Formats: sequence, structure tokens, C-alpha cells
Amino acid sequence: MEVIIKKDQSTASVYAARLLADVVKVKPHAVLGLATGSTPLGLYRELVRMHREEGLDFSRVTTFNLDEYVGVAPTHPVSYHRFMNENLFDHINVPSSQVHVPDGLAEDLPGHCRAYEEAIRNAGGIDIQVLGIGSDGHIAFNEPSSSLGSRTRTKMLTEETRKDNARFFDRLEDVPHHAITMGVGTILESARCLMLAFGGNKAGALAAAVEGPVTSMVPASALQLHPRVQVIADEPAAARLALKAYYQQALARREETGR
Repeated sequence: MEVIIKKDQSTASVYAARLLADVVKVKPHAVLGLATGSTPLGLYRELVRMHREEGLDFSRVTTFNLDEYVGVAPTHPVSYHRFMNENLFDHINVPSSQVHVPDGLAEDLPGHCRAYEEAIRNAGGIDIQVLGIGSDGHIAFNEPSSSLGSRTRTKMLTEETRKDNARFFDRLEDVPHHAITMGVGTILESARCLMLAFGGNKAGALAAAVEGPVTSMVPASALQLHPRVQVIADEPAAARLALKAYYQQALARREETGR
């Protein structure tokens, strides 16, 4: 696990966008795993800028989003499908036929989840998965106690997660209780993971995920088992990392020598 600490969220987001853009440049038909929420917004803005100003081409990529609320239509103001359209897909040249977001209105939710897994396999697997981390250490909607081998499924949200997401709704009562989410096992099958963590409210969760034991109570800690993970954090999120100085020295050394 490579931990990269940048001074602020904006700088970290641009750095992350360049890493993802490099994947697309090397492999134009790359399969991208994408996240929603406030954490990846800066990354998406930079990708849009690179598409418009530098010609970054998304015409051959395929995308899979991590999750979606159950019972929420794709056109609903708080749906993750709409979020992705407004913040990324409407501004780049990815064909809509190559975009995949879980369907919160699927009549057969278990069948839909199995089909989503199959679609990822048929696409050749995810080349790079973008992740955020919840204040309780969850990734996607894999809440604490989630199986580290779990697959795409429906998951009941904790009250902490619902409260964290209430800012996107008129009232807490409007936040759905369930979501479709890629499982931890699904995420770990990605060839590469890029986890972003911004803000002091993520400091405890990030420290537990990076430096604590691997445990289902901190689902993000399962990334310690993955062979290629890059964690990109701003200074506030990195504040509780015991080896913060080491991570900074290692990054400086890599940038200086290329190793």
C-alpha cells in the first residue's frame, strides 16, 4: 500500500486524476470503477478539464459505479446515476452504452446484483477502482461487519452513514435505508485501487484502515491485502497516521529517483 499525502484536497484530487488519466492513456479501453459523493468531485473536475483542454479520450472506456440507493430512480436528484451524469459523464465522451450504474429500481435485486458481477467479469475486470472512505471505515456501502469476501448485493445502511449522507437530502427521514453496493471481495478483484481521503473527520478511519488490523469492522482495512493500492490523502485526513513522516519521505524519494 502506497500512501501519498498532499497539502490539501485540491492538490490531492489533481494528483489522483493524473494517475487515472495515465491508465486511460496506456489502455484506452480500460475499465474504470467509479465512486460518488463529495470526495471524488475534484478528481472528476480535473478529468473533465483534461478531456476538454488536453484531449483525454474516454470513447473506449467502460465504467462501473460502486453503488446506488435502493428505491431511487436514475433521474432522482439524489441518485448516483444522476450525480455521475452531472459531474462527469455529461462532460466527457464516454458512450452511455459503456456506463454501468446499479439500478435502484430493479424488480429482482438479487438477480440484478448477480448480473452486475457478471458484467464486470465480461468486461475483463476493473483496471482501476476509485474509492472514498467513510468516517466509520466503510468503502462503497460495505458497512462495518461486512464480509471481506462479499460480492455485489443489497446492504442496510448504518445510522452513521445515513446521517453522513443526509446533507444531500431535505431530511434525514428521506435517506434510504438500503443500497446496492459492490462487495469488498468484488473491489479486491480490481487490478488497482485508488482510495481518496480528505478532511479531519476521516483521520481516524484512515489510520485504522492503513495501519490497524485487517478487520470486517473497518472494511477499508481489507485493502491492506491488495497488491496494488494507492491511498491519496490531504494533510487533515493524514493527521493520525503513525508513519506519516515515513510516507512523506518515501514519496519524496520516489519522485526524486523514480523508484
